[in-house]
Amino acid sequence: MKPEIAERVMEIADYVIETKCTVRHAAKVFFVSKSTVHLDLAVRLPKLCKKKGKVVNEILFNNWYTKHIKAGQATSAKWKKIREEKKNGINQNGIQ
Repeated sequence: MKPEIAERVMEIADYVIETKCTVRHAAKVFFVSKSTVHLDLAVRLPKLCKKKGKVVNEILFNNWYTKHIKAGQATSAKWKKIREEKKNGINQNGIQ
């Protein structure tokens, strides 16, 4: 593995451990695709450091396991906002 790639893998792993963020968020922060982040964390990291690999794997599993809950909360908040805007007479463009 090239040293640049190994360095990136460790930086992403440290960031994910520190913030417990999602793969998508880490991809935005490090300006790479989510596929690259997933490959780095799921395949390359365990080869470099098994201990960090286990910790990151637990975080990624927790994010995956709870994503349907977060999506439901976001949808609920969206529709609540739309109902309040209709009640107050504001259309989708923010004009009364």
